[in-house]
Amino acid sequence: MNLIDGKNIASSLKNEIKNEIDFIKSHNDSIGLAVIIVGEDPAATIYLNSKKKLATELGIDFYEYHFLENVTDDEIIDQIKILNNDNKINGIFIEMPLPVTINKNKILSFIDPYKDVDCLNPVSLGMIMSNIYSFAPCTAKSVMVLLSRSNIDVSGKHVVILGRSNVVGKPLALLMLNKNATVTICHSKTENIENISKTADILVVAIGQKKFVNKNFVKDGAVIIDVGMHRDIIDGKSVLSGDVDFDDVKNVCSYITPVPGGVGPMTSVCIMKNCLDAKINFG
Repeated sequence: MNLIDGKNIASSLKNEIKNEIDFIKSHNDSIGLAVIIVGEDPAATIYLNSKKKLATELGIDFYEYHFLENVTDDEIIDQIKILNNDNKINGIFIEMPLPVTINKNKILSFIDPYKDVDCLNPVSLGMIMSNIYSFAPCTAKSVMVLLSRSNIDVSGKHVVILGRSNVVGKPLALLMLNKNATVTICHSKTENIENISKTADILVVAIGQKKFVNKNFVKDGAVIIDVGMHRDIIDGKSVLSGDVDFDDVKNVCSYITPVPGGVGPMTSVCIMKNCLDAKINFG
């Protein structure tokens, strides 16, 4: 069993991004990321601060736009329109979760697809379907980067994805198809999910249930990508685990991402990579 080390791969990608940004800045140019956050959700605030720290480290100008929880859709949309037309902003990101009073899909549809660094505008997703995209949703992109940089070719392989969300499962299926994989998506209504999973050359688990996948789901020699993350407090300490029972499958699979240290470290880096690509391709 080989570990796919997300920390090391993320570190290498960060260095590459920083070198390119340093080159841009050496020509008296800049690159900017705008993040919109609504309300005081603790998780959203943590993610925002993490992005701010990373952007600053890489040399990306970081712009925060905070709204109270009682903000209207139109107020957020007005801010998005301003950012769409601001030349110093190359990427726009909406921090999740949003309050239930906000029409998430309506708001996302107003982001300029060429600045939509989390690729959640329906037009952005359509561009992935048409295989004409410049960047992809960050978690799905993270999976592709981890596989590519681990020299795992998906072409001709049977990829089984557990989970059909718009953030991971659906866009990842399209990215895999664009790389000539054969893709099966399983979800909560899938019958015989264990047997289907066991046919996978590459098994991607993003089903949102802690340690859902055990060795009975895994074909000998399969590659496992665990997108799940669950936090428990054990003996006063925070312990993270994934959607895969790591200890149970580690002697069956050929490669696996650990939790923590697998997909997690990659996602914020991929946001910054998308912002850089937006700058390079669209100015």
